[in-house]
Amino acid sequence: MKDAKNKENFEKDFEENLENKKNKESSEESKKSKENLENLQNSEISEEDVEKLKKEIRERISDDEEVEEEEEEKFSPEEMAQEIQQIETEKELEEYLDDNHSIDVAESFEKLKDDELIRIFELMSDENKAGILEQADEELQTRIIDLLSDEEAIDILGYMSPDDVADILGFIDIQKSKSILNKMKRSQANKIRELLGYEEDTAGGIMTTQYIAFKGNLEVKDVMKKLKDIAPRTEVIETIFVTSKKKELIGEVDLRDILISSDDTKLVDIMDDNPKYVYVEQDQEEVARLVSRYDLKVVPVTNHKKIILGIITIDDIIDVIQEENTEDILKLGGVSEEEEIYSSFWFSVKQRLPWLVINLGTAFLASFVIKLFSGTVEKVVILSSIMTIISGMGGNAGTQALSVTIRALALGEVDFKDTIGIIAKTFLVGAINGALLGLLCGAIIWAFCGNFYMGLIVFLAMVGNLVIACMIGFLIPITLKAMKIDPAMASAVVLTTATDCFGFLIFLSLATVFLNKLV
Repeated sequence: MKDAKNKENFEKDFEENLENKKNKESSEESKKSKENLENLQNSEISEEDVEKLKKEIRERISDDEEVEEEEEEKFSPEEMAQEIQQIETEKELEEYLDDNHSIDVAESFEKLKDDELIRIFELMSDENKAGILEQADEELQTRIIDLLSDEEAIDILGYMSPDDVADILGFIDIQKSKSILNKMKRSQANKIRELLGYEEDTAGGIMTTQYIAFKGNLEVKDVMKKLKDIAPRTEVIETIFVTSKKKELIGEVDLRDILISSDDTKLVDIMDDNPKYVYVEQDQEEVARLVSRYDLKVVPVTNHKKIILGIITIDDIIDVIQEENTEDILKLGGVSEEEEIYSSFWFSVKQRLPWLVINLGTAFLASFVIKLFSGTVEKVVILSSIMTIISGMGGNAGTQALSVTIRALALGEVDFKDTIGIIAKTFLVGAINGALLGLLCGAIIWAFCGNFYMGLIVFLAMVGNLVIACMIGFLIPITLKAMKIDPAMASAVVLTTATDCFGFLIFLSLATVFLNKLV
């Protein structure tokens, strides 16, 4: 009995302990869940704060960028020149040069007087002087070289690439140039003289002699050792040229391929054996087209034995493209590429007057054509006002064809084998545009004059003149190119003469034929 009662008490105590334990665990879990919830809520609040902080940072960065842009915009060369004039110490000047690009500083130097320019130059290191001189325009370069002694000039030029030095010595006073070359180290002077011997607008004239070339049997480990010594003295290290035992160009290797190759790999095993190159006497326009077509960053220049003489870098090609485009635009306008906006009065007169005289001659020729039909014009006076429309539209259509053709020639896109097909296409373009414009203009003239035949004459003359204008706009530059004459030089004058003369001739001839219907 006692045992049964003990057993019953034991079971009761066990159940109470078990229930208490469950309640305790439940309480702890509840408490833990509550803490987690509070942490989660705190986490959500923290994320909101972070988002707000991010937004504030973005706004501050945006404001700073706007301030920087405003500051960059407000500094003109004149203002920079005034700031530079306030600089008194080498340290101040060095900090200023670090904060501003050398090309902007070079532009500001143009505003300085000679004495101030000398004072600032004395505070600069030769390397910084070279950076400014390299970015300066020709006029400032000449000023600086003239202000320096030969020895000072040589020290500065020593920090520049040979092609840039050759460019500077090529247009300064010839006596000054000879004096500097004679005082240079013989090896340096010989490189410069070699570059000066090439025509200015050829591959040789724009190349630099600083490049890296190794023989094909050289291993990567030896290449890396040599690169460490050569790299500081060359302009381009991303492309290494590979030569044969006879020093002939046989390939090129990217620096990246060298870095990822094993030490015992030979250059001949990883090189591109079909490198693009140009001959030293090739025109710079041809070089620019080659670089553009194959997306080259550097192109080697060789003689006809394929021995490397130098390289042309992309920055020189950009200068060539800009120079050639400017030259063509100026020639189309009958202006010499030597003239600038700040050229002297007398120089501009001398450069422009010859082309104006030629245009005057063509104007007399057009006037002579009109005189041949003076009897017709006297009987129908309104013809004098209408015929200018015909010649004007012909000039516009011809200029369109001329511009497209000259651009295609400049880019090397014209294949003379396709000339017949292009002529047919040009004829159709002129005929269709002439017909549409002729219908429009003829209808207006018919409504204005009340004479159907006047509108018909305008229609036929418009078609004829636009066909001729488009054909001339294409054929003239093609013909001049075949004769090795610059198409941009004379095309515009010939086109103007042709469209005026043929426009008047066609229109007035038709008016003479239909004279009885017009009076």
